Amino acid sequence: MIVFLLITIPAGYLAISAMQSRDGGSEKVQSAKAKGLSAGYPSRVQRRIYDIPVPQNSLKVASFETNSWKVSSLYVQFVTSRDGLDRFLAKLGTGPSALKKGAVTITDEQAKKVGWQVGAAGHDWSGMVIKQKEPQPKLRITVRNDNPAHPKVYVVSTIRP
Repeated sequence: MIVFLLITIPAGYLAISAMQSRDGGSEKVQSAKAKGLSAGYPSRVQRRIYDIPVPQNSLKVASFETNSWKVSSLYVQFVTSRDGLDRFLAKLGTGPSALKKGAVTITDEQAKKVGWQVGAAGHDWSGMVIKQKEPQPKLRITVRNDNPAHPKVYVVSTIRP
């Protein structure tokens, strides 16, 4: 009887723990999806890892991070000045002339994850994709230029470890 109890009790705890762990992962994913974008700047570590140098004094800054075994992404939006956009692009090694007028580089699937309406008719869009050598992130940048003095920038940075 003692041997039976010594085997079954730990096995029962192991089974319960495994089921709770499995359920916890799906709950976290659902919670993150429901939460969506979080107001405020991404952490410095996130900005460094995902190569997104959000300009200082930007407004309406929000971010959302997704992680999996195969791919991790950081979604960031912000409103900045024309000079702020120029500095942002310069830190990425490019400039405003690289933005293609009318281009929406963020996919519908990516936009749907965070509720963005990128590419909506009646707006002035421009965009670019910055592909870097792995393990550096790939950046999809889309800019809404409705107010040329204060463009709204949408960035999805993706890393494939």
